[in-house]
Amino acid sequence: MGTPNRAELMKLVEAQQRRLEEQAQEIKLLRQKIDLLARRIFGKSSEKLDASQLELLLKLHQGESTPGKSEASSILEEADSEHLERGKKRRRFDRKERWPSDLPVVEEVIDPDEVKQAPEAWRQIGVEVSEQLDYEPAQFFRRRLIRRKYVRRKAADAVPVIAPLPPVLQERCIAGPGLLAQIIVGKFCDHLPLYRQESIFQSRHGVCLSRQNMARWMGLAAAWLRPIYEIIRTGVMGGGYVQVDETPIRYLEPGYGQARLGYLWTSCRPGGDVFYHWETGRSAACLEKIIPVNFTGTLQCDAFAAYESFAGKRAITLAGCWAHARRKFFEAREQCPQQAGFILRQIRHLYRVEAKLREQKAGPELRSARRASESRPIYQRLYKLLMRMKGSGRYLPSTVMAIAINYALSNWALLGVYLENGKVEIGRVRNRRGDCRKEGVAVAGGFHHNAGASFSALVPFPVPAPRTGRAGFPHPALISEFPAFAFDWSARLCGSRYRPSVS
Repeated sequence: MGTPNRAELMKLVEAQQRRLEEQAQEIKLLRQKIDLLARRIFGKSSEKLDASQLELLLKLHQGESTPGKSEASSILEEADSEHLERGKKRRRFDRKERWPSDLPVVEEVIDPDEVKQAPEAWRQIGVEVSEQLDYEPAQFFRRRLIRRKYVRRKAADAVPVIAPLPPVLQERCIAGPGLLAQIIVGKFCDHLPLYRQESIFQSRHGVCLSRQNMARWMGLAAAWLRPIYEIIRTGVMGGGYVQVDETPIRYLEPGYGQARLGYLWTSCRPGGDVFYHWETGRSAACLEKIIPVNFTGTLQCDAFAAYESFAGKRAITLAGCWAHARRKFFEAREQCPQQAGFILRQIRHLYRVEAKLREQKAGPELRSARRASESRPIYQRLYKLLMRMKGSGRYLPSTVMAIAINYALSNWALLGVYLENGKVEIGRVRNRRGDCRKEGVAVAGGFHHNAGASFSALVPFPVPAPRTGRAGFPHPALISEFPAFAFDWSARLCGSRYRPSVS
């Protein structure tokens, strides 16, 4: 067998070199995916970037060419001033009162022992007052309802009269309105599962309440609150513009060896109400159950294929969400810090225009005009930049940056819908009443078994509550008669709006 010549050896070396380069590129991509996965599991869920972070991204790799570099410097100066203003607002916020001024006051007079022994020998010349914030722990008590029977004096043979019982969830139910409200608030707002509440009631108060009874009470309470849920749903869908999103949630069902994956769909109107719908899937058929047949208007969502399939069957306009598009570039900021930082800066510029419009409480016509003059140039500049980046061939299709570019360009027309319609928001808007993004969703531990059936009955409650400490349900102290309160609230909702706090 002959010895391979120099040409054959060079071909082998080049082949091995190409193989090493491909393996190095694959290792790099796998490391990026592992880092991204670890960040999603163990890192911070917040996607906020302050001015200093963006400045660092834009200043990295100064040797590389950055489109719009002159614009970046001017935007950085604006960001610095904005950062200072935000710091001033935060300092002003920190100086607010530590507790509400309308809290009830309990006065306690403390006199010296000498004065107590001979009060007539002392004369008061002044007083010093100091305040503390105190708390009385909750306690159980038995509510005994005594209904007296009466009969007319001059008609002894007539039928006696007696006052009817107050409304109750179920006949002979031992749970009072305050207890029901406390269990609901504990589970859906304070993240206390029923087994933990059972232990608290037993160990701290000596009252034994089984989880089965508490779960049954919540199902009954949900049935009472169903009218409120339907009115909220009708109000959200009646505005002609709604934001919809879904989040995966694990649930248990007998007969399966592991937890199954379900979805909690959120529908909200920015600045208004929000309602939830539970489904075991995320297909277009689920949207048929959420969106009424007579709904016509704009549906703002992400790029999931089910929304496009659903909108194709009806006269519904889809609008893209810039928050979802921004998230892709946020994840790519470590792979391409300079390019991703510049794109994030431009998107932040778009959001800054929307923030000013919200501060001015601008109407749809003013919003459309301001967006046409300020936001549209940035929108067009971003499109040219992304098209140039895609055509450069610098990013392999499997890289995080290429995925972000393709996501934005494939939904570019939907991302520009808000520029034409002044009623549509730029994307998800965080507020205290509704948020289509549900990071950190928690419903106080696992669901009941067969959550597809039991949890769907609990949707009238403003759930789930993100881990922020804000209660999304009235405190039990504000509710004197829970069942009567529910129906009275339903009647009053015809002229007002119930706005749960979930974020």
